[in-house]
Amino acid sequence: MASQNTSNVGNDLSRKFALDVKDMGSLRQGARAGTPEALKGAATQFEAMFVNMMLKTMREASPQDSLTNSDQTKMFTGMQDQQTAQSIAKKGIGLADMLVRQLGQNDKQALAVGGAGDPTDGANAGSFAGMASLMDARLQKAIAAAGGNATAKAEATAEAKTAAPARRGSQAPHVVSFQEKLSAHADEASAATGIPAKFMLGQAALESGWGKREIKGRDGTNSNNLFGIKATADWKGKVVEATTTEYVNGKAQTKVERFRAYDSYADSFKDYARLITSNPRYEKVLASAGDASAFAQGLQKAGYATDPQYANKLTSIIKRSLAG
Repeated sequence: MASQNTSNVGNDLSRKFALDVKDMGSLRQGARAGTPEALKGAATQFEAMFVNMMLKTMREASPQDSLTNSDQTKMFTGMQDQQTAQSIAKKGIGLADMLVRQLGQNDKQALAVGGAGDPTDGANAGSFAGMASLMDARLQKAIAAAGGNATAKAEATAEAKTAAPARRGSQAPHVVSFQEKLSAHADEASAATGIPAKFMLGQAALESGWGKREIKGRDGTNSNNLFGIKATADWKGKVVEATTTEYVNGKAQTKVERFRAYDSYADSFKDYARLITSNPRYEKVLASAGDASAFAQGLQKAGYATDPQYANKLTSIIKRSLAG
């Protein structure tokens, strides 16, 4: 009868939502049981969390449309990703099965040399008993954080910040392609301005939507203008007219503006370098080029763009999408 109840616990765990705080209590209880069925349920939940983390990372690395990049949209897409991750984990991508096999082997080895031993011993963490102890500590922290425990929240936040660089280490294909195409030009502009190449690549990515929303004339002619530089009265080069979004008193307005056009991306980077180094309004930007946030804030304060979220978006691209 007891074995039947334990099996039901494992099956229940595989059906529950990975990030539901109420279900974490059941997961914790099953982990304490230290049985193969409980391990299977925990491994399935771990797989769901892993898939959700991958989905979140892919969204962060993808171009963001200003019309849909609101806090409300992020909340609902986050909820959708969580449910999608749970559905994927139910079918399985192989991670849960691999964990069960690996930890099951470790448990058999531990029993063969004289029992499970101290469940808090790091050397024995691979056994069912060790797994239960580690899971219990992690789940206690997660439950407390979700319930409002300030200390647990601080610890969870610190762990998330520590893990973030590892999650961002693998860049999305469109990010890699964008850098490979423009890195040489960015390096030349960096040598001329003192601004890190990554900062300029980030700004080019923001202005052009990673090259997918480049400024084009009404006839479809590509301007090769990666930085959204407008054609002011003193500009003597080629020009294209294009529809753009400008913010007036914090409100978005659609306008047709004149933009500079170049023969190549290399010319676009060179003109950007000239603009930043020759215009007095950007002196503080050059002085703060050692820090991504200060650089982005400096551009916004100098009036480079009218979008009130420009600095935040640029900082996010530099620190997250281009991290590594």
